[in-house]
Amino acid sequence: MRHALQALTEELRRLKAAGVSTVAVSDETLAGLRRVAVGSPAAPTGAAADTAAETGAVARRREAVAERQLEAGSPAPVPPAASAPKLPAAPAVVLPAGDKPTRWNALLALVTGDPTCRAKVRPGKKVVLGVGSLEAKIMFVGEAPGADEEIQGEPFVGPAGQLLTKMIQGMGLARGEVYIGNIMNWRPQMPTVEGREQVGNRPPTEDEMRYCLPYLRAQIEVVDPELLVALGSTAAQGLLGFKSFKALAEVRGRWHQFGGKPLMVTYHPSYILREPTNRKKRLIWEDLLQVMERVGLPISEKQRRYFLER
Repeated sequence: MRHALQALTEELRRLKAAGVSTVAVSDETLAGLRRVAVGSPAAPTGAAADTAAETGAVARRREAVAERQLEAGSPAPVPPAASAPKLPAAPAVVLPAGDKPTRWNALLALVTGDPTCRAKVRPGKKVVLGVGSLEAKIMFVGEAPGADEEIQGEPFVGPAGQLLTKMIQGMGLARGEVYIGNIMNWRPQMPTVEGREQVGNRPPTEDEMRYCLPYLRAQIEVVDPELLVALGSTAAQGLLGFKSFKALAEVRGRWHQFGGKPLMVTYHPSYILREPTNRKKRLIWEDLLQVMERVGLPISEKQRRYFLER
């Protein structure tokens, strides 16, 4: 149950960062949360009963707060992963001279051989580097691999990745014509029961992203795209700086800079997976139209009108 609650909390945090202000919660779900908060031990007596009553009152107050947070899309904070042992200094990445494939293969060897990256990957899973065209004009940047990505060793292959592929196709491109990467090269770990798979994801910490950013900068150096697209709040914080904004709406849809490259910030594809309305799709699409114009892609009248119908 603890792990299920962690997964729920992470999903609510992601929705809040994406701009979702309310979440529908069924009576059955609230009843389940009450059972978890209050518990069902044998009835105590005497002083123990007084203590239990006081504890129950505290639990009910916490439950009421939790319900309000759930309804507002603002979950209780997850214990910070920053309490884990501090990571080593970020690696100094120096690539050999040569053509792009030679340099990218050297980078791949560095990342997959990095002892810190390898130590953070669970048995049977993979360190993840970006994929796509080394001649791409557009580079999409997410935050971290998820369950599907750490299995395949490729970013954005799960449901959100499949939606990203459709977005790219809507721009008139194939997935293989762009470059897709993450700031992180491993899936941020959460506590798991021994022998069980990790349930849910958590955002990487500032320390984790700081460690992996040199590898992202090296990918940008090799590919040399015309511009970058940050997908989601966590990726935007990693590229623009932690605490540089409170809500993604403050920075999305506008041009910024990272590593000397124009940077467009937009929502993560998961923003519309839960509620795929035309309104939400249009918000991301308007950002992608700016990207298309910046790199000189042709834009038809049909493309300009995507998702305008209610």
